[in-house]
Amino acid sequence: MIRVRFAPSPTGSLHTGTARTALLNWLYARKNKGEFILRIEDTDKVRSSGKMTHDILEGLEWLGLDWDKGPIFQSQRFPIYIQRAEDLVEKGLAYHCYCSSEEISQRKKASPDGGISWIYDRHCLNLSEEEKRTFEDMGKIRAIRFFIPDVEIRYRDMIHGDITVKSRMLEDFVLVRRDGLPTYHLSVVVDDIEQGITHVIRGDDHISNTPKQILLYRAFQAGLPKFAHIALILGQDKKKLSKRHGVKSVLQFRDEGYLPLAFLNFMAQMSWSPGEGQFLFSLEELIQRFNLKKLSKGSPVYDEEKLNWLNGRVISEMSAEDLFPLVRRMLEEAGLWNSDLDGKKKTWTIKVINLLKQRSRSIKDFSVRMRPFLIDDFEFDSEGMDKHLRDERLKDLLPKISADFKEMDGFTAENIENVVRERAKKEGVKAALFIHSIRMLVLGMPVSPGIFEVLELIGRQRTVQRIDQFQKITAKKVCRSPSKSVEVY
Repeated sequence: MIRVRFAPSPTGSLHTGTARTALLNWLYARKNKGEFILRIEDTDKVRSSGKMTHDILEGLEWLGLDWDKGPIFQSQRFPIYIQRAEDLVEKGLAYHCYCSSEEISQRKKASPDGGISWIYDRHCLNLSEEEKRTFEDMGKIRAIRFFIPDVEIRYRDMIHGDITVKSRMLEDFVLVRRDGLPTYHLSVVVDDIEQGITHVIRGDDHISNTPKQILLYRAFQAGLPKFAHIALILGQDKKKLSKRHGVKSVLQFRDEGYLPLAFLNFMAQMSWSPGEGQFLFSLEELIQRFNLKKLSKGSPVYDEEKLNWLNGRVISEMSAEDLFPLVRRMLEEAGLWNSDLDGKKKTWTIKVINLLKQRSRSIKDFSVRMRPFLIDDFEFDSEGMDKHLRDERLKDLLPKISADFKEMDGFTAENIENVVRERAKKEGVKAALFIHSIRMLVLGMPVSPGIFEVLELIGRQRTVQRIDQFQKITAKKVCRSPSKSVEVY
């Protein structure tokens, strides 16, 4: 059976890069009816935290990436790692090293090139038992180093092809540090062997680690898993994605109104092309279309604008009923929620959500766009005011359309449109003059879904009231907006 593992370190949150690694492992396991094992590599006691572990698990759950075994915590397996290292010492495949960091640094600096090409000089490889006892009596703390044999290391990477490394380029690396803690190389290989990992799918920044780990597999007389090193995500500056690019945790994306399906598609489409002519795939479709061999060797560039577009597509394709609980959470956070919206006004609320979803790229957009539908306290777009409320004719025209609205039967979108166009024809002006100015006065924004549908849901009373407010704005009276003041004539 195929077994893959996702093994994050809880020294940070689950971000786009690590979440993408989790997704690709998960897709491979599900495509091949295998197992997806979750392992928490928390050997760094200083930097690891329970909060980060919680955030990682919560992020995976939000994305829907369930695991078959785990989470397995490496911090609970220290004695196993240490014993495996000592077993290698007994077989002559590793040795105790008593060199302190200061001693190594001195020898490194004393080398001909000042340490540029220096690797550990095996100072402790052939210590006699007497020398070892002397060091022990002196209280010198020892580490355990792996002995690198002089061999050529070859393996086939499922993405990069054949890779060959001469072992003489490697130094005898540490398995157990002087503080008694196992290193990454030791713990990851021991765990992969014991957990029966068949495929190691990880970022290509681990390619340099693979030769050392292959030597450890051989030292433990274990078969090798297949390796697949995926290209790292780059920022717009073509450098490795990092915090300076504004990278956020997966949970931040959730809290900002992104949806799991959009985020999964975003990560998948940075890795390979699931299909031509289709932009959005269900999780089941991603599983069926996944092919590890088709992953791109080139590094994808992080493009949040594409994520925004995908999120908008997911929102537009969801039913208003499915969006309702998500929108409710955002309205609650914005202080706009009231019980009527889930009670006697729920049908109306569903209609508003259905109207606004086509232009929303985030669930959070609903708390902004629904505000004028719910309360009279909303901000006005300054550029929109400047563009659409300066026409001198509006002082005479708006009172007339307001009167029309008060007198008309049935305040429906169809009737509203007929009244507006008829009034525009009578006055010899374009209907757009009414449409843009009414939109600004009623919503405070220059763009929206169909204004006639909007007005029907806003209602006659609020529509008329907001249009009539314009009469109270005299020439050159200053209207305040979030960014600047605009004179409205």
